[in-house]
Amino acid sequence: MPLLVRSWNLFHGNTLPPTRRSHLREMVELAVSGRPDVVCLQEVPVWAVPRLAEWSGLRPFPAVARRGLRPAGVAGWITRLDNGLLRSAITGQANAILVAPAHGSSDLGQLQVSDRGRERRVCQAVRVGGAVVANLHASTTPLAAVEEVERARRFAESLAAPGEIVVLAGDFNLVEHVVGGYSPPGAGIDHVLVRGATAGPLTVWPVDRRVQNGHVLSDHAPVESRIG
Repeated sequence: MPLLVRSWNLFHGNTLPPTRRSHLREMVELAVSGRPDVVCLQEVPVWAVPRLAEWSGLRPFPAVARRGLRPAGVAGWITRLDNGLLRSAITGQANAILVAPAHGSSDLGQLQVSDRGRERRVCQAVRVGGAVVANLHASTTPLAAVEEVERARRFAESLAAPGEIVVLAGDFNLVEHVVGGYSPPGAGIDHVLVRGATAGPLTVWPVDRRVQNGHVLSDHAPVESRIG
């Protein structure tokens, strides 16, 4: 089952450098351009979760890592007064996996991978056809990130049937992090790692591919890999 899996940290809709305006909708629309099969998103503000289906045209599977002020709509309005300054402390933070409608898909749940006392980080998983796709946003501290990636790996593999493909994607906050039994990592901190299938080399989008109206969208580049 060939799959194009893409991953992007949306930086809460901010540009690089941040401005007052949110560019989140443009980012989601760009993330699904070229008809990927699966898109793993990180740093999605909670207010935007109900809008992912409309903006993307794909089936969204969100996983809230940290809730902000409630109601989320009011928190989103406050944040958008100055999107570059007011972010996750007010609006919260979520991950999401978007799946093309052509693929059968089901939610496999989520696991908190961060230790208590640290900012809450989760790994979520979705079954897409014959693959378990896990989406992770790890902590910025390297030692914590290594532990969280390992917990995410065990979680994803525990959900897979014998011989089923496992994809571990997201912002690991670890450069060139090798996971035994998986395809090679990328040179940066964003990865799409694959077990049980042939994976093409990780492609990192050039900066000009995420420039719109003179603004560089996000402080991360989208990465992607073709599987199978």
